Amino acid sequence: MAAVVDAAFPCSLELNVPFPTHRLASTALQAIQVDPELSPLVRRNLSLVPPPSSSSTADPQDEVLLHVDYRAATNRMLRVAVNSFMDSLGLVVEVMEHLDEDVLAQPLK
Repeated sequence: MAAVVDAAFPCSLELNVPFPTHRLASTALQAIQVDPELSPLVRRNLSLVPPPSSSSTADPQDEVLLHVDYRAATNRMLRVAVNSFMDSLGLVVEVMEHLDEDVLAQPLK
């Protein structure tokens, strides 16, 4: 995904986090997006996207990517924001592993 570069936010990073089902990706998205960025020097956009190799006829239960687009005023602000996001994401996935039997029931490809 090509993004427009904003002069006020020249530092950027895009992440794609795979989830085995749309439901799990959506749950993670909802859990993480309720916490806004604390700094006005950081912008974050979260969305769900199909993996690059998937077709438009793919089963909606197939793998989905949590796409995260970060923009920040400085590299340091970007690093701090992404570290915080990764901590939150780790906690969300850990809770899913403990409370949602579908997470572990997914067959390995």
